[in-house]
Amino acid sequence: MNSAVDTFARDRLPAAADLPEFVFDLPELEALQGPVRLNAATELLDARVAAGQGARTCLIGGDGRRWTYAQVQQQVNRIANLLVLELRLIPGQRVLLRGANSPMLAMAFLAVIKAGGIAVGTMPLLRARELKGIIEKAQVNLALCDARLAAELEAAAVGTPSLTRVMLFNDVTASPLEQAAARQSDQFTACDSAADDICLMAFTSGTTGQPKAAMHFHRDVIAACRCWPAHVLRASPDDIFIGSPPLAFTFGLGGLLCFPMAIGAATVLLEKATPDVLLAAVQQHRATVMFTAPTSYRAMAAQVPKFDLASLRKCVSAGEALPAATRQLWKDATGITIIDGIGSTELFHIFVSADELQARGGATGVPVPGYRACLLDDHGKEVPRGTVGRLAIRGPTGCKYLDDDRQKTYVQNGWNLTGDAYLIDADGQYVYQARTDDMIISGGYNIAGPEVESALLLHPAVAECGVIGQDDEQRGQIIKAIVVLRPGHTGDAAMTAALQDFVKQTIAPYKYPRAIEYRDSLPRTETGKLQRFRLRQG
Repeated sequence: MNSAVDTFARDRLPAAADLPEFVFDLPELEALQGPVRLNAATELLDARVAAGQGARTCLIGGDGRRWTYAQVQQQVNRIANLLVLELRLIPGQRVLLRGANSPMLAMAFLAVIKAGGIAVGTMPLLRARELKGIIEKAQVNLALCDARLAAELEAAAVGTPSLTRVMLFNDVTASPLEQAAARQSDQFTACDSAADDICLMAFTSGTTGQPKAAMHFHRDVIAACRCWPAHVLRASPDDIFIGSPPLAFTFGLGGLLCFPMAIGAATVLLEKATPDVLLAAVQQHRATVMFTAPTSYRAMAAQVPKFDLASLRKCVSAGEALPAATRQLWKDATGITIIDGIGSTELFHIFVSADELQARGGATGVPVPGYRACLLDDHGKEVPRGTVGRLAIRGPTGCKYLDDDRQKTYVQNGWNLTGDAYLIDADGQYVYQARTDDMIISGGYNIAGPEVESALLLHPAVAECGVIGQDDEQRGQIIKAIVVLRPGHTGDAAMTAALQDFVKQTIAPYKYPRAIEYRDSLPRTETGKLQRFRLRQG
């Protein structure tokens, strides 16, 4: 029996025929598929304390303050009591969370889930118009917001009647949430949630320009903790996690909160995680496991000699394809082989990956234990090995959009179609080609934009680049590269010719960019993904 009193989200789950097939074929997943009561926050937090791990460090703030699992449990309980007793949260209601990564934001996530609410994370850089869209689509009832980010939320709240209560934290003058929580008991009985109650609503990061709301059950969060982290990452309770992805992004929520807590490890939550800050924080906190995007690894590589990174032992990349050149650059700088992976907001986290021993430049990896993968053609038939096809995934997690017709596009015949084009090489590894809508057809050739980007990134003058197709009367499309040069280089005709020749010498000559535009920066989401649709818009 589901615990939701407010059934707005449950009533808007996709029809049964439009849901993916869920697979629970790992022994550690079998208990999740039956009728079971499960609260993800209880599993991640209370279970640690009950197991005698209460004195272990759980959360570390950028200011160095440390919270043990027992201290986190007490504060989460206070916030949960505040939500239920004073803010009148009922199970199933949506709570918007807005703030940079911090222990307080992490504890707010856990408290909402523990109280039976649905946590709706939002990126700190979102503006009022974007927030308004989220509030209206999710019919958000309550918001917990960092005081420094309140202005945009307040503007978004105008004309959105569902949002009736906003409580601020990190307010240097009043700190309403902290003061109100301090009045509450540090004892709280978690909501008796069903495993398939919704606990999280994650809005896509917008690489297509049209965000969607992916809903996740309590069991999805726990299943994700038992697949990729346990079988590929293989971290230990003594590890200290650190990274840049926001907790509002499932890459960050998993990698920087759920996965470390699932094994009793510690995590450093940085409000600001630019490359120089991130490396300094690794040194300061003796972090051992790092999560960030390929662009950050590339930017950090040159700065590595300035810092003591001896503690660092595992580095994880996701969010966008990892170029072989970036993987090698980081390996040369640190001696560490990046663990690459592809995941999605729709499936919560990584489902194809390779550990340090399997990792190979240019390849993403193999299906993560617990997940099945194949490549399909446009008719839903599996393609032969070595042929480019649409990546299709089945596992214990899957796409469940909130009231969105695009569910039928993402889920077909029980498979989650991620929108990525891959091929399987002779070694059985999945090799990324492009987003399926980023394939460029030029002169009869199918060309993957990211392959051209990877070639350009090998040139020492190129800092960043994005490749798109540009309409052309003769060829249908031509390849156009938008390039950010490193300091000391000029985007003139000579540079264009040099880059074109370089690409011709690196990959098949027909893949070279016939047009190159130079810019100071590229449009990216807050999670670091390149927004090619904005490049196409000009």
